[in-house]
Amino acid sequence: MQMPKPGKFHQKLHAFVGEWTGEETMHPSPWDPAGGKAKGTNKCRMDLDGFALVQDYVQKRGGKVSYRGHGVIGYCAREKRYLWHWSDSMGGVPGTVTRGEWKGNKLVFQNASEHGHARYTYTFHRDGTLGFSIEMSQDGAQWAPFITARYANKKKVVA
Repeated sequence: MQMPKPGKFHQKLHAFVGEWTGEETMHPSPWDPAGGKAKGTNKCRMDLDGFALVQDYVQKRGGKVSYRGHGVIGYCAREKRYLWHWSDSMGGVPGTVTRGEWKGNKLVFQNASEHGHARYTYTFHRDGTLGFSIEMSQDGAQWAPFITARYANKKKVVA
């Protein structure tokens, strides 16, 4: 039996590879009523013979680590979507798989859970920077910003 090989949808994930660092704005929310500025670093690498993108994220506020997360993104040919599993320092575990798809230069994920709806958008800008936003909604119709960020790839990592 011949082993499968990553396809064009897996190749698109290579755009994330590297060490992305930048400024973030936390918008006021129930989890952070005041909001404020933060600095984020997202180290991304391809793994599992090119079938998965692995992310290790750290956010700092006031020079101290305030949040950490670990993500794995793969492509499901059956669903024709990307699947994102996320665990974090707030106790988040991948009980809800977040599904996404490319829309032009954006990889957009969305899910719904007992906490409401969330939409995550990665935007690849022409200047080589990576935008990121999270929007939250109680009903899936009215959306409010939770975080907006822009990152530069400080260290291109070999896949």
